[in-house]
Amino acid sequence: MNTHATLHDQKPADRIETVRAFNRFYTNQLGLLGRAFLDSRFTLTEARIIYELAARPGLPAKKLIEELHLDPAYLSRILKKFRGDGLLTTRPDPQDQRSQLLELTTEGLSEARVLAVRSRQEIAAMLSALNATQQEIIATAMGRIETLLSTASAKDFILRPHQPGDISWVLGRQTKLYIEEYGWNGEYEGLAMQIAADFIQNFKPGREFCWIAEADGEIAGSVFLVDAGGGTAKLRLLYVEPFARGLGIGRALVRQCVAFARDAGYETLMLWTNDVLVSARRIYEAEGFALVHEERHHSFGKDLNGQTWQLSL
Repeated sequence: MNTHATLHDQKPADRIETVRAFNRFYTNQLGLLGRAFLDSRFTLTEARIIYELAARPGLPAKKLIEELHLDPAYLSRILKKFRGDGLLTTRPDPQDQRSQLLELTTEGLSEARVLAVRSRQEIAAMLSALNATQQEIIATAMGRIETLLSTASAKDFILRPHQPGDISWVLGRQTKLYIEEYGWNGEYEGLAMQIAADFIQNFKPGREFCWIAEADGEIAGSVFLVDAGGGTAKLRLLYVEPFARGLGIGRALVRQCVAFARDAGYETLMLWTNDVLVSARRIYEAEGFALVHEERHHSFGKDLNGQTWQLSL
């Protein structure tokens, strides 16, 4: 096989071999061939289960089997081990007597945080030998791979208006995710609650909106659009659940904001974010937003680089 040929030049069989070769390279690069994952006491499968349960408390065991394509008996042995180690609690699923709802204990959540930190450190070490441009090329390529493969087998999702109880739920989830993924502290929850409270108490029908994304009947993300005055709207608090990333939900939520703002007669749509939110920034840029201002600040317990993005409507 000509290793210098592009995928467009290759035959289908050659493309398959190219993907297989990359899989062998990358699994070796991440050290996934040994039994222990990230020098922990967990296998790769066990660590993946812990990650899913940390991100989705109360997840039905049946759904875990379906999504991770696990053998039920194999999962049962892992869950029994987790319970014995004090990492997991279970309770009957009121909607399915054959299934259980799974939730990590405090010790289980602590293990999940340790795994997340080790994973970030390992990836950071792997990327450290590359310059910023090379790192961006890798991140972009991986994002495209994930999007293309996810879209090929994507679940359907819907966007709907928020209902009573939705906003407090998504604020709690978003805060929890940002603490786990970026190490932020509770200050972020205060900011998010203030934004949401202003939205609820001063809601302007026809000028403001909150969209809730649902996938397989579960809340998968959300976004707010609020009136900032002077013909400007603001996009606030965009987030997508880990289990739903790669389905195009973030892009769909942003596009709803843009369409709504145009129909409402706004002249400009703006947003404020931080550069560590890489996936969101890529969406904003792809949808035509321009970076108009950056400023270093210390918030949420971290030194951050805040960014203001703008779209002329």
